[in-house]
Amino acid sequence: MTASSAAAVPGGTPAHAGPGPGRTVGHVALHLLTPLLMCLGMGLTYLGAFHAPEPNGMKVAVVGTGARVQVLAQTLKDEAGDALDVTTVPTRDAAVDRLTDRDLAGAYVPSAEHPRLLVARGNSDTTATAAESVFRAVAAREHAVLTVTDVAPTTQGDPTGQGLFFVLVTISIGSYASVAAIGTAGAALRLWTRAAVGLVTSLVVSAIGIALAGPVFHIVDHDRAGVWGMAWLYSAGIIAIGVGLHTFLKRWTTLAMMTLFVMLNFTTSGGIFRPELQDGFFGALHAFWNGAGFVEGVRDLLYFPSGGELGGRVASLVVWLGVGVLALAAADRAERRARRAAPPAPLPTAGERRAEEEVGEAVAA
Repeated sequence: MTASSAAAVPGGTPAHAGPGPGRTVGHVALHLLTPLLMCLGMGLTYLGAFHAPEPNGMKVAVVGTGARVQVLAQTLKDEAGDALDVTTVPTRDAAVDRLTDRDLAGAYVPSAEHPRLLVARGNSDTTATAAESVFRAVAAREHAVLTVTDVAPTTQGDPTGQGLFFVLVTISIGSYASVAAIGTAGAALRLWTRAAVGLVTSLVVSAIGIALAGPVFHIVDHDRAGVWGMAWLYSAGIIAIGVGLHTFLKRWTTLAMMTLFVMLNFTTSGGIFRPELQDGFFGALHAFWNGAGFVEGVRDLLYFPSGGELGGRVASLVVWLGVGVLALAAADRAERRARRAAPPAPLPTAGERRAEEEVGEAVAA
């Protein structure tokens, strides 16, 4: 019998044929589940967060005292409903203080001929634009032209104030993509060795981020060391969580990382729209999610040095890194347990022992 005939059965079908088309299609469909879920998740979160921004409890103020100011503020509140949170402040200086404390979206200084709106674009350009739209309508009713004054302008390299969001995107992609590389190429390494590789990777990713944000595109023109420190905390937290999760989730790790650090992260960071232009769900996550910690922390450092949020935002990044360390510890424990439960390696056969002895004799000779 020839070799070819031995490999066949009557009818010409190979004796060891691969899986049939149905099983192959099912295998492909299973692998397509991840990108399809990513597609659905990205559509739900991005469109849900960005498709129709409108004020939602946006804080604005009317500057001045007296009955006229009170009536104007109450009228605005009645007309806007839940869209605006309208208060009054007695003086322009008091309004500037609240703007630089990031407690107001805009402060309107009424005047029959020259009304003025105070904003802080360093807080959010889209929020300032929304406040401007509200008070241009107010000034138009008085047949006056509104003048806008920015009390916290952004850097020359970031005129829209959204450059920090794209720095966030850069660091995020470098971080969560590194998790896949470490998990795949470093599968044979012990957990804490993979974690050490991740730590070094986070230093490189954050260095790339600050180099692009600083010398290359001038989005960050001062306090670069502080911004780099926050970028490293942010990146290290993502990589630590991802390396820890990979032990448990395996091939589903990428979907989990996309959900945590893209779908829920970019949409709640405040880099495009802050909570006052989103619904309550995204605003609630903005209070503690790590992307918001980075974006708002950097904004405080760059534009609002006297603001009170910087410490809290840095603390949130430290907490996320702490969560990553806990994930690594849990993964290390699980991997140790798995190694102990694994069956021992089979003893070498007599032939294998003799082959090893012959190799040893040949080396000795």
